[in-house]
Amino acid sequence: MRVTFLGTGAAGGVPLHGCPCAACAQARRDPAAVRRPCSALVETAATRILLDAGLTDLDHRFPPGSLDAIVLTHFHPDHVQGLFHFRWGVGEPIPVWAPPDTEGCADLYRNPGLLAFRQAAKFTPLDIGDLRLTPLPLIHSKPTHGYAVEGPDGARFAYLTDTLDLPPKTAAWLEDWAPSALALDCTFPPCGNPRNHNDWTRALASVSQIAPAQAWLTHIGHDFDRWWMEGGVDQAPAGVAVARDGLVVDVAGTP
Repeated sequence: MRVTFLGTGAAGGVPLHGCPCAACAQARRDPAAVRRPCSALVETAATRILLDAGLTDLDHRFPPGSLDAIVLTHFHPDHVQGLFHFRWGVGEPIPVWAPPDTEGCADLYRNPGLLAFRQAAKFTPLDIGDLRLTPLPLIHSKPTHGYAVEGPDGARFAYLTDTLDLPPKTAAWLEDWAPSALALDCTFPPCGNPRNHNDWTRALASVSQIAPAQAWLTHIGHDFDRWWMEGGVDQAPAGVAVARDGLVVDVAGTP
């Protein structure tokens, strides 16, 4: 199972419009430092699933028939804005799995175009091709799911954004499931009382609780990048890394 981090940015991205901070200035000079809307592509030899749809060039990235499904964590604009243009394409309907949210975002429900919205129920597995996804409730300002993704060879990857800490039942489920790889919201540097998203301290606490072999921090804000650049931490704990746009990770299955 291969995971590509297509975007690793918080709302507003990096560089943030008009911001003169060191992280935003670097991102204007260096494309490798840019962070686009948080999303990921999960692939096996037979199946391709897009996790979140905040990128606005989905029609260029994914030709007709190249995606088996789109799976949404929630309906905030930075996670669904790419669907507003994509929906008017021509071709077979594309299944779009999402948490139960009666509001959705703007008129996506009323005018879905080729998007076939389907409701994902918490802790109830979805089989999409040869991937099995289990929706896991998270703590955010809209109904939000993370997803535990299992490949045909037993590879296990958990994608958990947007969230502030983890609900006890989700944390217990993940501890028992024991993913080898984890992507986790870490929007802020240490800030004492973060809202709606993890800071560095809360993210590390969740990583320690789930104990994957490798964790990648994502949904990164410009303040986090600035803190990191300024030497906010001497060294990340073993097995913890900050993801970048374009990062490709192969998640190994059971021998």
